[in-house]
Amino acid sequence: MKGRAMAAEMSQQPAVLERLVQRRAAIAAEVRQAVPRPLCGTTLVARGSSDNAALYGRYVLEMAARRPAGLSAPSIHTLYRSPVDMDGYLAVAISQSGMTPEVGTVLRRLREQGARTVAIVNGTGSPLAEEAEVTIHLDAGAEVAVPATKTFTATLLALGLIAPALGEVAWSDAEIVALPGQVAGLLSDRAPAERLAARIEDGERVLVTGRGMLLAAALETALKIRETTGILAEGISPADLWHGPIAAVGPGFPVLSFLSGEADDPDASELTDTLRRRGARVQVISSEPGADCPLPAGVPPGLLPILAVIRGQQVAAALARRRGLDPDAPAGLSKVTLTR
Repeated sequence: MKGRAMAAEMSQQPAVLERLVQRRAAIAAEVRQAVPRPLCGTTLVARGSSDNAALYGRYVLEMAARRPAGLSAPSIHTLYRSPVDMDGYLAVAISQSGMTPEVGTVLRRLREQGARTVAIVNGTGSPLAEEAEVTIHLDAGAEVAVPATKTFTATLLALGLIAPALGEVAWSDAEIVALPGQVAGLLSDRAPAERLAARIEDGERVLVTGRGMLLAAALETALKIRETTGILAEGISPADLWHGPIAAVGPGFPVLSFLSGEADDPDASELTDTLRRRGARVQVISSEPGADCPLPAGVPPGLLPILAVIRGQQVAAALARRRGLDPDAPAGLSKVTLTR
């Protein structure tokens, strides 16, 4: 059966997230010991889907610490070998396999240049874990399918659990505890994603939009669609879409729009309305009433991307099945990409 591994790994996400939730106090306490005082800022090191997770981390860590957070440019250290003063900085490296040489090299050089270091990996004994002072093991079990599913959502949650070590977060402990159950609820409700996939399956291009923290979900959904179907999917923020690329969107163009449902986010809703007037086939993934693919209501913005990613996984898997493709093993891709 095509997609058996990806489907199985998606179904394991509630249990994986629950195990992380149970470790939330220990994770925050361990990271707190590594945080420089005073903290100047945070830099995140990642590639591939982990880069999309790092974008989410940039938001939640900067908002918690009230200090700048950004994504490292690995080539500064691996290609140009330019020294950077990292005193007072926390470096967080993300690699689901822990085996990407480039990520490990960058983390080592950041540590040598003064940063305190944390690694997020799946499993023990990886080369990346050996480079970090603190390692957060996702404990998600082996992931066989090439598209990362359970390790990706676990990485998002791990970043959310790091945030309290840096400062105050915009969600309650009860809301974190509720998250695995909400994920289970979405996974048991596949029909909306199946219907959405049927509406866009004939397209060879698709835009996926999301603003703020939901941009990470949009980028990851676009990546999953590219990986599993070969459709040229592009994730983009509404602000960037307004600045020129919207000219390429005409009648029949498929667009997936992640909306937060927040009253203070009128720009994203205005963009959706504009795209529809241009004739685009806009499909909304949101907690708003009437969404094409619903998300649970009342979830704080800082946790909503984790649930949005679940919907993106469902859409990508459904598109692959409708096209007769195997999402477990996309042509020309491997599970670990050995960039240096």
